Amino acid sequence: MANRTKVVELEHVVIRFAGDSGDGMQLTGNLFSDSTALAGNDFATFPDYPGEIRPPQGTVSGVSGFQVHFGHKPVHTTGDLCDVLVAMNPASIKANMRWLKPGTTIIFDIDSLNDKALEKAGYTSDPTQDDTLSQYKLVKAPITSLTLEALKDFGWDRKAMLKSKNMFALGIVMYLFNRDITVLNAYFNNKFKNKPDVIKANQEVVAAGYSYADAMEIFANTYRIEPADLQKGKYRDITGNVAAAWGLMAASERSGRQLFCGSYPITPATDILAELTKYKNLKVKAYQAEDEIAGITSSLGAAFAGCLAVTTTSGPGLSLKSEALGLAVMTELPLVLIDVQRGGPSTGLPTKAEQSDLMQALYGRNGDAPLIVIAARSSADCFYTAYEACKLAMEHMTPVIMLSDGSLGNGSEIFRIPRVADLPAIVPPIAKANDPEYQPYRRNEETLARQWALPGTEGLRHRIGGLEKADGLGNLTTEPKNHERMTYLREEKVNRVANYIAEQEITGDPNADLLVVSWGGTYGVVLSVVEKMIEEGKSVAHAHFRHIMPLPKNTHEVLSGHKKIVVVENNRGQFANYLREKQPDFRYEQYNKVQGLPFLTAELEDKFNDLLK
Repeated sequence: MANRTKVVELEHVVIRFAGDSGDGMQLTGNLFSDSTALAGNDFATFPDYPGEIRPPQGTVSGVSGFQVHFGHKPVHTTGDLCDVLVAMNPASIKANMRWLKPGTTIIFDIDSLNDKALEKAGYTSDPTQDDTLSQYKLVKAPITSLTLEALKDFGWDRKAMLKSKNMFALGIVMYLFNRDITVLNAYFNNKFKNKPDVIKANQEVVAAGYSYADAMEIFANTYRIEPADLQKGKYRDITGNVAAAWGLMAASERSGRQLFCGSYPITPATDILAELTKYKNLKVKAYQAEDEIAGITSSLGAAFAGCLAVTTTSGPGLSLKSEALGLAVMTELPLVLIDVQRGGPSTGLPTKAEQSDLMQALYGRNGDAPLIVIAARSSADCFYTAYEACKLAMEHMTPVIMLSDGSLGNGSEIFRIPRVADLPAIVPPIAKANDPEYQPYRRNEETLARQWALPGTEGLRHRIGGLEKADGLGNLTTEPKNHERMTYLREEKVNRVANYIAEQEITGDPNADLLVVSWGGTYGVVLSVVEKMIEEGKSVAHAHFRHIMPLPKNTHEVLSGHKKIVVVENNRGQFANYLREKQPDFRYEQYNKVQGLPFLTAELEDKFNDLLK
């Protein structure tokens, strides 16, 4: 099909797909992301789910969105305002008005427009006829009726045919960005391999959407984004949850320890458990427990048995796992807990992301029960953070909490698949059979980690548990000074991890007037703003923390030499307060957002400029 419009080269584009929960916007966005990966562009995605499980159809609260930011230069954020909005009904337009900028192209299913739909969306007049959309380029496409036309010979009922209307919209967008629609065939063939009529239907509807955009010349221009300059290797589109699961499996292979994951399904962490269930051929054991407590205690039992033990959850589940986490600290067994954070407290905002579990991760246990806390910075980085969490847990014989969040876990970006052999070695301190000097709590002089005595190993009979143990021998004791010493040793063991992690890096001038501090999922948006301001000649630097407990050894040095320090986080200031405790020599400004939404580059730039004044 010939493209008769002018092709315009762009640096980057933000496109948002929006419709009812049943309109398949997440699938549409994911398929477009796949085509973006195959086109060689760098990208990041942001799935925006409704806050309710079954919201009323056609209402603003029921709109589901999927945003893709892609370009031929490094993409660090999921984008601010849209260049293109695909809206499947009036509510989708109303729900996304705040994400539009003047000149945004809106591809709207005009067939969805009727009095009832307008009323449910909260409109008192037709937004396509009044001045509501006058700033935008509105494309009124009869998506519903043309989908029905494309499938009229399939003998399906109307409801079945309309399940494919998202593919018609995808065909239009594929045309707009000069994408090859045949790249979608692999998905259709795999997804519906036993349903050839469904494969053919989806292919025909995508082609119909593409042909409609071409034949009707609905766009003055089409667009092309050149491939990004990526390092040579094998790449794929990956979500943070899948990346975390792969990181766990890589650590299992590298360490020689069988992977066991005991978890209870919870939004937005469930996909890690679901991904692991696919790899029984790699001897992965994924156990769906009856509740959160059973999930972590089964994993702790697996750790005692010598497995790489993992449990996954979100904020409410972390609360329930706190007692067993204390047991893991007391027994000094390696355990990795991945917390994909969501809005809280309580049930809170299950489909929205926050960074509000930090204090719970650091201190949410009875007694002095320190453990390692690290945080992923991007969807792809979930792989490397999960891998490092496993390495630290096993080599230092202590629990590790890895913090992710809903935006990272559900969002995706391009990922270069590494060779497992190239990853850092993992060497657990496994006790040898018939070691005459073996004691359950005999420690390595440098790390203070005790040895891992696997059950059934000749000559290593031992006892561990939740009651306090005598230093070295591991006998039960309530002797006061022994408890104080063991408490000190468990804390010092975690503190000494600082000798085995990377020093804190800083982007920009180490003596810049303003130092921006971030952690977790705020990395990309903060880095984008800081890099832009540095190019403008402004005195700004950025320090993003992966390692939180313990902090890197050079943290004080990195924080020194700046007139102002601002801590940016999606909570009310938990990391800022933690820094006030651990690094009290500095004054910390805060910039916080607790809306279940990521920061926008524009609002960060405004804040940083105000601080520089």
